[in-house]
Amino acid sequence: MTFLGLHWIDALIVVLYIVAVLAIGEFLSRSVKGENDFFLAGRKLGKWFQFFLNFGNMTDPGQATTTSSSVYRQGAGGAWLALITLFLTPYYWFTNVWFRRVRLTTMADLFEDRFGTNFLATLYAIVNILVAIVSIGGGNVVALKTLQPIMAKAESAYTVTERQMVHDYQEFVQLRKHRQEAQLAPELATRYEELKAFYDRGELKPYVSYLTPVTFYLMSSLLVAVFIMLGGLQASAMVDALQAVLVIIISIILIPFGLAQIGGLHGLHTKVPEYMFLVFGAGNVSEYTWYSIGALLFVQFIGIVGSQASMTICGSAKNEFAARIGGVTGGFSKRFVTIAWCFCGLIAVGLFGPNLPDPDQTWGLLTRTLLPVGLIGTMIVGILGGKLASLGASSVVLSGLVVRNLYEPLFPGKSERHYMVVARATVPFMLGLGIIVAIYINNVVSLLKFMITLLVIWGAPITVMFLWRRLTETAVRVQVIATLLFIGIVPWIVSATPSLRRAPSLTVTTQERMVVVTARANAADVAAGRATAPGQEIAKNQRLDPVSVFFEDGVARINPRDLTSPREGVGRFNIEVWLVSRLGVDVTQFSPAVLLTLRYIVDTLLPLLLLIGVSLLTPPTDPARVARFYVRMKTPVGVNLAVDALDVEASYADPTRFDHTKLFPRSNWEFTKWNREDTLGFLGCCALVGFILVFFKGVLMLGA
Repeated sequence: MTFLGLHWIDALIVVLYIVAVLAIGEFLSRSVKGENDFFLAGRKLGKWFQFFLNFGNMTDPGQATTTSSSVYRQGAGGAWLALITLFLTPYYWFTNVWFRRVRLTTMADLFEDRFGTNFLATLYAIVNILVAIVSIGGGNVVALKTLQPIMAKAESAYTVTERQMVHDYQEFVQLRKHRQEAQLAPELATRYEELKAFYDRGELKPYVSYLTPVTFYLMSSLLVAVFIMLGGLQASAMVDALQAVLVIIISIILIPFGLAQIGGLHGLHTKVPEYMFLVFGAGNVSEYTWYSIGALLFVQFIGIVGSQASMTICGSAKNEFAARIGGVTGGFSKRFVTIAWCFCGLIAVGLFGPNLPDPDQTWGLLTRTLLPVGLIGTMIVGILGGKLASLGASSVVLSGLVVRNLYEPLFPGKSERHYMVVARATVPFMLGLGIIVAIYINNVVSLLKFMITLLVIWGAPITVMFLWRRLTETAVRVQVIATLLFIGIVPWIVSATPSLRRAPSLTVTTQERMVVVTARANAADVAAGRATAPGQEIAKNQRLDPVSVFFEDGVARINPRDLTSPREGVGRFNIEVWLVSRLGVDVTQFSPAVLLTLRYIVDTLLPLLLLIGVSLLTPPTDPARVARFYVRMKTPVGVNLAVDALDVEASYADPTRFDHTKLFPRSNWEFTKWNREDTLGFLGCCALVGFILVFFKGVLMLGA
């Protein structure tokens, strides 16, 4: 017996999980007494809960979808979209202390505390609420695209139109495979272009799903809303604890089944081109080379502290050590499961070949193809639970920003019970807006790249704020507004304006190229005389289709049925590349890796130059306020809230109390000398980074 494409056992597992989640929320609702409990779990979470919160925040199972999708497109180098934060883990050893010592509730509070005005706090709250809504929408789409292939219709249930779509997809796959190796006959080339026009617009699929977007978004968001309104951040932490186990299970469960089907590790290397096993992707076929990964690291280093989740998670720790240990252990645990996701992406290449119409559905297709009854239900629970954990924490973050930084300033003096009602009511409202956004999102990998750059808008001033006394509010205002327009608003205006996204000068593509790649010979290569035996390493020609220079998701025909119709850009307009082209650089000659590198370098340098330049040209902030901020940042967190409050008051009475710890005395730079815990923790993190890199390389070499 099946229910919406699921065996009854799998459906029962899903139902039992939903009941358990609601029971957790109801049980924890009894301990939520006020705002501090709801937003920060009473600042009493120890090392284990900090680990679960950090692991859950960093390891949304939706990233399994985006990582496997990116690896499917790019090879192992595509894993760096999620794995790049490996190099930031030693940085967490210090930043997690910053966010605990600042002793605030929201990141918006940080700007009000540092500069003494509400403008930046309000602007931060508004912008990050909008960003978080987009992130919620993305989480909806990731979960949907993962689950849709799992809940697919049987062929006998297809309509005539659905049957034709699946047939056209299969025909396109065969034509594309032949075209990559040799020129197609004229009539086949015409048919290929016709089918490709539909493929580019996402209108060809290898299956039909029972799961429809709006229904899924409504039901799953309702579940999130109920359990978060009941239990707040502590409910999210409890679900994260359960989710940590599920994430590990779903991250490795596909690997043995996949390897068994394609002939083990040796079969994997036989069916997947060797360049796809490179840790740093080949420059001629991948976006992820050493230099593009370096640019990605640069933008992440500056932007990573811009997320409100940093304040929420670290602020809930009962002490600094719990915040530190939770951050780095959660971070390193994520790196291992990311490697498993990467391996699954390579298995997908071996199983499905390179022509999936929507690589974002790689994970779901692997699940449907490989897993038996019972384990499919476990996978669905893991993906659904990841959505609950991720959106649950996001909902608490959003409600904190709305209540603390928007509602309370407008309606001060209300009771705590009143503000709690508003906080709880905010959760379903924001989730509803996330549903609206999800309806208009298609490519989740492109969304992830965009979210990384958006973090720089606020990550840059927060990073500089912690390190440089001379930073001024005027500089932050100028930088935030300018980069918000440049990175966030103008690109989407261009994408939303038909005359601009269809302009011939903006729909240009790179040149089609034939490149030589190293691959393992298959039976067809032996039959064609290109090899003497299967598995032999040979050089193959591979045709690289042109990619859009200025639009993230490419260009497509306006009318797929008319091959003479104009083209239009799809997805975000990459204004950074356009800016470089205005300097006279021929960007059509660049590889995808160079285009990505340009984008990240421009997005990172612009805000830093604005912050430093404008600060030096404007009057400094009130020295007394600045001194109070930095002495509090140097005051270690006390053993309990009462002792901590006394320590902070002692520091306010003597703002020079910790000046002896400054690395550069009598300067505006606030770098501090390391103590034994700082040094040992940093060196230990660096050693683990090296170990994981060696482990990643070793895993990719297995069976070679």
